[in-house]
Amino acid sequence: MSAKKRKAPTRGKAVERVTTGQIVIYAILTLGAIIMSLPIVYMISTAFKPVTELLLYPPRFLVRVPTTKNFSDLALAMSSTDTPFIRYIFNSAFVSTIVVCGTIILATLAAYPLAKHKFPGKEFIFNLIVSALMISGHVTMIPRYLVIRNTGWIDTYYALIIPALAGSYGLFLMKQFIEPIPNEMLESAKMDGASEWKIFTHIILPLCKPAWATLSIFTFIGTWNDFFTPLIMTKSDSMKTLPLAMRTISDGTTIARMGAAAAGSFLTTIPVILVFIFFQRYVVETMTYSGMKG
Repeated sequence: MSAKKRKAPTRGKAVERVTTGQIVIYAILTLGAIIMSLPIVYMISTAFKPVTELLLYPPRFLVRVPTTKNFSDLALAMSSTDTPFIRYIFNSAFVSTIVVCGTIILATLAAYPLAKHKFPGKEFIFNLIVSALMISGHVTMIPRYLVIRNTGWIDTYYALIIPALAGSYGLFLMKQFIEPIPNEMLESAKMDGASEWKIFTHIILPLCKPAWATLSIFTFIGTWNDFFTPLIMTKSDSMKTLPLAMRTISDGTTIARMGAAAAGSFLTTIPVILVFIFFQRYVVETMTYSGMKG
């Protein structure tokens, strides 16, 4: 009469079934990631190619006989100038750091009232910001140069930093990120006696960290790789940034300096890649939370 004992259900993690659609999506994403990484792989490979491989046609994708001579040629080319190479690195790092920090501070301060307060002209100001996003920076280069020249800032750090702080993208991103924060949270803080500044510093700012990371990536990449602004706004070699110095090496050079130019391009890209790797996990969170999509 013994009844068969039923097996107790095993406890553990439920096995998720992978559907065909998910496999297709993962395959497409993997293929897309491989394709988008090919330029970076080619750039790294080119930096270590000897001159004989650089002159091959059709060019080889991967280096066959890697060499570090390109980097020594780059050091030799930079040592032949009156300005030390470390000066160019300092200029790029200093300008990029100040622009990133300044953009975060100014954009957050301006975005909070736009997102959480009502005042006359609010919609007009926001529409003006959105309109400014559609205008390329090259279009405003001539009036920007005239203003910088009249202020006497040509060939100074002010010419590279101040115009960059006036960008509208940072303000737009921070406004879109702060706006979905529940108003009930802010009203509860007011009922508890919190001042406007305390609400801003203790509630808004801690929640803005993902947006700051995203804004830091875009601002740093744009400022670090900016070649046109230093070309127009600076005159002396001591004020050149790293991309402009690398361009000087590669422009009108002989075949012998092709390797040095390739090595310089690789070194210029390293900080951008490191910054993106460090902050990239915040990008999707920011874009999702702020409702911004590419």
